[in-house]
Amino acid sequence: MGERFVVVPVDGGVRVAVEGVHSDAVVSDPATDTGSSTTGGGTVDDREAGEDSVFEPQDPDAVVPILEYNREPNKYGDGVPKENSPFINNTDIDKGNSYDGTNMALFEEEMDSNPMVSSLLNKLANYTNLTQGAQEHEEAEEDEGPKKKAVKSPQMGTFMGVYLPCLQNILGVILFLRLTWIVGTAGILESLAIVALCCSCTMLTAISMSAIATNGVVPAGGSYYMISRSLGPEFGGAVGLCFYLGTTFAGSMYILGTIEILLTYIVPKAAIFVAEKKEDEVDALLNNMRVYGTCCLALMSIVVFVGVKYVNKLALVFLACVILSILAIYAGVIKTIFEPPDFPVCMLGNRTLQNHNFDSCLKTEVIGNLTITTKLWKLFCDGPEFNATCNDYFNNNNVTSIQGIPGLTSGVISDNMWSVYGPLAMMVENKNLSSFGGSDPAQDIYMPYVVNDITTFFTLLVGIYFPSVTGIMAGSNRSGDLRDAQKSIPIGTIMAIATTSFIYVTCVVLFGACIEGVLLRDKFGDSVKGNLVIGTLSWPSPWVIVIGSFFSCCGAGLQSLTGAPRLLQAIARDGIVPFLQVFGHGKANGEPTWALLLTAGICEIGILIASLDAVAPILSMFFLMCYLFVNLACAVQTLLRTPNWRPRFKYYHWALSFLGMSLCLALMFISSWYYAIVAMAIASCIYKYIEYRGAEKEWGDGIRGLSLNAARYALIRLEEAPPHTKNWRPQVLVLLNVDSDQGVKHPRLLSLTTQLKAGKGLTIVGNVLEGTYLTKDAEAKRAEQNIKSSMSTEKTKGFCHVVVSSNLRDGFSHLIQSAGLGGMKHNTVLMGWPGTWRQSNDPQSWKNFIETVRETTAAHHALLVAKNVDGFPTNQDRLGEGTIDVWWVVHDGGMLMLLPFLLRQHKVWRKCKMRIFTVAQMDDNSIQMKKDLQMFLYHLRLDAEVEVVEMHDNDISAFTYEKTLVMEQRSQMLKQMQLSRTEREREIQSITDESRSSIRRKNQGAAEGANLSQQSSLMEDTQEDEAQLIHDRNTASHAAINDKAESGPEQVHMTWTKDKLFTERNRNRECNANVAVRDLFNMKPEWESLNQSNVRRMHTAVKLNEVVVNKSQGAHLVLLNMPGPPRNRGGDENYMEFLEVLLEGLNRVLLVRGGGREVITIYS
Repeated sequence: MGERFVVVPVDGGVRVAVEGVHSDAVVSDPATDTGSSTTGGGTVDDREAGEDSVFEPQDPDAVVPILEYNREPNKYGDGVPKENSPFINNTDIDKGNSYDGTNMALFEEEMDSNPMVSSLLNKLANYTNLTQGAQEHEEAEEDEGPKKKAVKSPQMGTFMGVYLPCLQNILGVILFLRLTWIVGTAGILESLAIVALCCSCTMLTAISMSAIATNGVVPAGGSYYMISRSLGPEFGGAVGLCFYLGTTFAGSMYILGTIEILLTYIVPKAAIFVAEKKEDEVDALLNNMRVYGTCCLALMSIVVFVGVKYVNKLALVFLACVILSILAIYAGVIKTIFEPPDFPVCMLGNRTLQNHNFDSCLKTEVIGNLTITTKLWKLFCDGPEFNATCNDYFNNNNVTSIQGIPGLTSGVISDNMWSVYGPLAMMVENKNLSSFGGSDPAQDIYMPYVVNDITTFFTLLVGIYFPSVTGIMAGSNRSGDLRDAQKSIPIGTIMAIATTSFIYVTCVVLFGACIEGVLLRDKFGDSVKGNLVIGTLSWPSPWVIVIGSFFSCCGAGLQSLTGAPRLLQAIARDGIVPFLQVFGHGKANGEPTWALLLTAGICEIGILIASLDAVAPILSMFFLMCYLFVNLACAVQTLLRTPNWRPRFKYYHWALSFLGMSLCLALMFISSWYYAIVAMAIASCIYKYIEYRGAEKEWGDGIRGLSLNAARYALIRLEEAPPHTKNWRPQVLVLLNVDSDQGVKHPRLLSLTTQLKAGKGLTIVGNVLEGTYLTKDAEAKRAEQNIKSSMSTEKTKGFCHVVVSSNLRDGFSHLIQSAGLGGMKHNTVLMGWPGTWRQSNDPQSWKNFIETVRETTAAHHALLVAKNVDGFPTNQDRLGEGTIDVWWVVHDGGMLMLLPFLLRQHKVWRKCKMRIFTVAQMDDNSIQMKKDLQMFLYHLRLDAEVEVVEMHDNDISAFTYEKTLVMEQRSQMLKQMQLSRTEREREIQSITDESRSSIRRKNQGAAEGANLSQQSSLMEDTQEDEAQLIHDRNTASHAAINDKAESGPEQVHMTWTKDKLFTERNRNRECNANVAVRDLFNMKPEWESLNQSNVRRMHTAVKLNEVVVNKSQGAHLVLLNMPGPPRNRGGDENYMEFLEVLLEGLNRVLLVRGGGREVITIYS
């Protein structure tokens, strides 16, 4: 349905809800939602007088939003106009309805949104739903006064509203023009099989349709409405357009049938194209059909455009023609028992002759005492003389006349029991008659024989016959006009199908029992002077059938041209196919003008095909497609057992629906496999287009329910065991921050996610707002919308989860623990580096970061931390030649190997090469390490350059000691509680001065003081008042210090040999001994109190950073093992300093911490 609720501001604050308790306003003040608005059952006035402003906006002019009911066609509904909803929150109907009783005072505050049961039942009882058909347009045309006329309630019952319309639509052109030919060609038995096949298909479809139609109120729209609301907008749009095309081509077929009756049986002389030769007759007939069909289409379109109401009023006249024609057939059959009609068929040998140009079925005749040749003689001979040269077959065989309709008791049924299929131009022969002499095909085409105009076979006849059983949706299309649609549609439709099936079965048997086989196979009645074959059987005159079938085809064509544009208009107004929206407009009275023009254009295509036998299989495909999805809709709803699936029609079963669906699919390929493929391709293209471009709809469809069931089944299966290493891929939880306006702070984090995932696997974007949900619900929804918008912009496919928590720490903890569902949980957490942690006055920011690291480790999740994330490339960037450098220091599951491979799948990183660096210690054989690593990458099927970087055990430099000292002193300073900003700055300044003086002392007493004097002079030149700035200066100069202070061997060696190893080890031992003795005398007093663990860690960070910067400063991305946080929480701030030193001087860094399991394997 088309409901949606829009928040609109209403002036007056809470006064709206207090003074007018029963007005259509719902106060959304947060305090009201807490459930504490009444304490002890006080009245409204007491509460207003006695409570403080918690319950009122602080501003007296504040705006309080209320819920307004809106029926505007939009993405939330189906856009059906003129529809009153009987459900809750419909404030348009109950304006002014007040509640004055005291029996229900407990519920009085909810009366605005939850009405009393009595008023709800009253609205349900008076619920009306106009059809989107001609009734509205009629009223719009006739309503010329200022006052609109009252809408009449629907009064149609089962017989007039469903049974007769279905009968009229099912019985039609195929029955009158092709059924006799189908019986003669396929035989009685195979004809019965064709009828049984097609009628079974429609009966099963009718059962499914009845179940859907009785599962609630079905507004006008018929099958399109049922399918779209049952299977969703994609299937609904695809099948709706297929049904539209089928209805349109049905109009073409009816118009072609009308012209065929007109030119063949009523006024043959009206033909514009006349064949001079017999072989040109087919082309002449088709050209006549094209010209007259186009004129007829234009005339009918004008009639539909000008006066739809007249078409609907004439429907009963057209139906009467159909019923009278069928009664005439049965009357004629009964008459053949006593007095068969005289329709002789002239046979030459066993061949049937076209009886157009001769009167007597004789070669010669005696007039007086003179024997003369007949007109038949002149058709086969080159002159009227007896000695003229004649066709050999004509000379060798006699001419006989047989009765075309021998009668019901003649026994001809045994001859018509079997099929007689044949190729194009095969002669229609009677095997019971003798035949002498061969035939000359080159000459026979010029002779007046009755021949096949097309190649015949069983599947072709199925496709031609099937349109005669369509039309079962006529009752459901009129559901808005029915007094009780849920009762009338099943009974009327099934009874109509049963009636028409009985008519078709009896007609097949009676035609085969009454009519000679050669006449049955004579499609156009050429052997009986151009009479309609079924007309020869009727009583009292063939003209009853001819005129009846002519008006029947006219009426059916008009009905198709009336219904198809409205169906297209309904699809266009639903807004699911954007390019069709222009066809949703029409005249002032709603007449679908543009849709009618398109329908006429498509209908013209069918008319240009010109052959009834070629158009029939086309519309069969589209109708079969529609019926297939009706069965699918019923089967899906039945198997899903959705709570809303409660049809009043109980005689259905999912197995019957599946049987009907299979039968439809089989009939599609039986009729014409290439047409079936084309129809399915058209439906698939429409489906994908709606899925890609169409408006999003939520109709509670069965496909969504099917998706939920499939997802549930898959989740349960995933829960059984953890994924194998071969199936492991990062299922990412992205921890995103938003600003004060709930805007996304770092959208490049989403870009990185997209590049890492390439649209695969699970992505959950999480965010935490600080506060309580009752006060932050609006902000949470706004943040969720903004995040979803950013995800759409960055093409990140996944889910958004915004949590409101009392503090950020707990919120992130809850996300890490509970995000995801079942087996579809995240295994990787992606977050940004807190770049401003030093500048922040609140230490909670970096503490939250470290606790998040700890919790991901405890949860065995992998962790990715992006530093300088705003400098990462967007999805539109294309990085040129460059490298992704992986620094593999420790092995924690192979994440470092897998991530570059995943990134290079995305077009942003595709041109980048992968380099892997690993670190060799003093005792490691670096040459062998490199070979082993290359072999390992070969087995992993990864292409990468390999480099082994050697780091020997250097002494801890003075720079490292100084950095550790500054770090620890700063840490102690920031631990002091309640320091004002001035005091903190003064404290930092004193630390700065002390650090400078210690550096001066070091310069005066040590051999390497020259280097430290450079550092001191730099610091003295720049006056800084923050400790972290000292850290920056120290870091900037540490490379120079180490390069010049270390007079020993080179720091990095790329090739270790055994001899070199021992030499280097002995030399280092001597150097270490000298330095140890020297340090005993040069050790500063401040260094003695340093935590040696911190000194060692700082040393590692400094040395490793030096190597990484040296090798990878120009890389597009650096991936590095992330050290774990200390077990002792007292050193958390030191941990942040270590990481800062480790990452110093690098542009884009992704710190990687494994989840404790292998994520990459060498096995297949």
